[in-house]
Amino acid sequence: MRLLSNPYRRRWIGWGLLVASFFLVSLHRSSTAVLSGELMRAFDTTATSLGLLHSSFFYLYAAFQVPAGLLTDRYGARAIAATGTAVMSAGAVAFGLASTYSVAFGGRVLVGLGASVLFVAALRFCANWFRPDEFGTMTGATFSVGILGGLAATTPLAIAISRLGWRGSMVGLGVAGLAAAVGILLVSHDSPADAGLEPIDDVPDRPDVTDAATLKRYVSDAVREPETWLLGIMLFFMTGIGITIFGLWGIPYLVQTHGISVTEASVYLLVGNVGGMIGPTAFGWLSDRWGQRTGLIVFSTVVFGLTWAVFAAFGTVPLLLVGAIFLFSRVLRGGVPLAFTVIKERHPEGASGTVIGIVNTMGWIGAAVFPVVLGAALDAYWTGDTVNGTRVYTELGYRVAFAIAAAAGLLAAACAILLHVRTRAERPLETGTDLEQPTD
Repeated sequence: MRLLSNPYRRRWIGWGLLVASFFLVSLHRSSTAVLSGELMRAFDTTATSLGLLHSSFFYLYAAFQVPAGLLTDRYGARAIAATGTAVMSAGAVAFGLASTYSVAFGGRVLVGLGASVLFVAALRFCANWFRPDEFGTMTGATFSVGILGGLAATTPLAIAISRLGWRGSMVGLGVAGLAAAVGILLVSHDSPADAGLEPIDDVPDRPDVTDAATLKRYVSDAVREPETWLLGIMLFFMTGIGITIFGLWGIPYLVQTHGISVTEASVYLLVGNVGGMIGPTAFGWLSDRWGQRTGLIVFSTVVFGLTWAVFAAFGTVPLLLVGAIFLFSRVLRGGVPLAFTVIKERHPEGASGTVIGIVNTMGWIGAAVFPVVLGAALDAYWTGDTVNGTRVYTELGYRVAFAIAAAAGLLAAACAILLHVRTRAERPLETGTDLEQPTD
């Protein structure tokens, strides 16, 4: 009980429970890379229909990002996150028990619906429990835990599937999520005051919730800003391509072009996810220390585009080089989550969940679009053969898919550069402290 009565310790416990649920979000949304062969066999799918099943997670996930922000700002992070985690977990159980493609599709849609609120809720919690000059670091740390979920969706999930089967693994994740929902409801209060604790030094006293009329004004202000659209379009390309390759087609690419097993292929995505864990926290910390935001975002978007250009140009890249590219490129792309810090700093604190939800919506629309786009590109280069029920695609097909990814990276970099030019002379809004650092 003494541990829970200390506000400095309590915030880490509350944040830990929220990001445990966000860990499960990332595991679920990335799981179809390892599950792809199992799902093709279980439901007799093509690449396009598998892409649809993968992207079904993102339909309501993307649509509910703005409502998630509004609901979180209106009713608080704890209630919304606990409810979302419970819905996500129920969907995981339904997906694991599905006997038909349509039931699996519906279960995965339900997973996406519940998952849609958790990232926004975690950042709203951070805004209420941490200092303004800690927010970039906490955003990066939250994002890194999400990457850890993506890491768990590689080799660890492949091993679990080999022992428990894909259905047992999905049901087990659902049960774990239900336990996390209970923990959030009991511990992750919306602010120190809401938990009956003393204020935390240098953390502004903010209302736990915002009234509906004020939220409406916040939405109107955000959508009128060009910077909101630049950030959102950038995330459309970055999130859409990243989730599609690391969450779906990365493992089939390695299996079919290098002739290795799914478990072996998953190791290379695991290595990439290690880099993805390091990068956001490191860039967030550097950003808070230097007061730099958009310059780091530009650097990361350029690296993103160059990464996929290598695969588009050379096709079958040596496995050792694949591991190195996945590792170091994902470290250097760690500046992208600073987009959420940039949009938060442009608006009042009571709007943090809402404005983050707005730009996040555009990112997850990309995650719903690009799996189908890249799946259709691969289907155009199907060899006509199947191996254990899984379609085999040509090296040229994968190069075309990576070329689409590289082009998306180029467009994301263009948005980031324009954002940097527009905002480099600006300073963030007052955050309730004497800290006043230049944006860039």
